[in-house]
Amino acid sequence: MEHVLDNPTWNALTTGNAQLANGTGAVRYFLPEVSPFTGVEENTVENLLQLHDQLPFSSPIGFVTETEIDLPASWTLLNKLECFQMVYSKEELPEEPVVPIVPLTEKDIPQMLALTKLTVPGPFAERTIDFGHYTGIFAGDQLVAMAGQRMSPQPYAEISAVCTHPDHLAKGYAKQLLNYQITRIKLAGEIPFLHVRNDNERAIRVYESIGFVKRRVLHFHILVKTKAA
Repeated sequence: MEHVLDNPTWNALTTGNAQLANGTGAVRYFLPEVSPFTGVEENTVENLLQLHDQLPFSSPIGFVTETEIDLPASWTLLNKLECFQMVYSKEELPEEPVVPIVPLTEKDIPQMLALTKLTVPGPFAERTIDFGHYTGIFAGDQLVAMAGQRMSPQPYAEISAVCTHPDHLAKGYAKQLLNYQITRIKLAGEIPFLHVRNDNERAIRVYESIGFVKRRVLHFHILVKTKAA
């Protein structure tokens, strides 16, 4: 039987993130100003063709699969990443943060966009904040670290956009934000998980030190509609 995390985007779009979902039948997608990720019920050529036909935009999309896929000619592969899917394994709650962690709101979006553009933790757009639960650490008026939640394939909740300004590294900010998010998710009765590139050894070590364990490898495809000749 397929695990809910084997097809995380589809299961998020049909459960915990259903309020942000678009699409019908075997196809679901976020609007690009929220997230580039799309999902299909099963990774078949037919569903990929339906995804192509349903999308009302032509910007690149993210498509997550368990295995390699054969793309129909209507899609062009721009890039492919292999990522570890990691799940939090500890029963106890982590240590409480020792620096102030504050909720991020609409007024913080410009700084959130600037920080994610600088650090590139993964896709982040003008309305990614709509996933909710974004928190940050400030130095004065400057946002210097942040983390939040993205996909929510119930009962799991994905921690995402974990990043720190280069001028504020080695202060433990990422770990404290992670611990904050883990506690929040567990108190809500959910299970924290995340994705990390399989070559990002530094981040993997941090996640493992906190209590995340590797569950499996997933393939992240960046696709765009093929232009007509």
